[in-house]
Amino acid sequence: MRLYLALGFALAMTTAASADMGMTFEWGPTAKCFDAKSPPITLSGVPAGTKTLAFNMVDLDAPGFKHGGGTLAFGGQKTLPYGAFSYRGPCPPRPHTYEISVRALDAGGKALATAKARRRFP
Repeated sequence: MRLYLALGFALAMTTAASADMGMTFEWGPTAKCFDAKSPPITLSGVPAGTKTLAFNMVDLDAPGFKHGGGTLAFGGQKTLPYGAFSYRGPCPPRPHTYEISVRALDAGGKALATAKARRRFP
């Protein structure tokens, strides 16, 4: 029983930490097709102990297409400029919706929190 209570408490704490982290992005200067530079990103609520940010982008209209993402050292920055990491940018035949996710990782690679944001392109 104690194990279940401990697991429930740990899950609640993880969920609460994840709920506090946020992310938004704008396409900004993103070029029309396969721009290798990431769009400008704004972060909020990144948990203490975060050492690395791991990003991934998915085209929700073509989820099988691999856009990849990037990993950055985190030093407390709230904004990431255009081109902060390299990935395979959007190039849809018509407007598509893209989701960028970020995981805040500690020094051991454990996920402390996650956040996602969606935006249509172009």
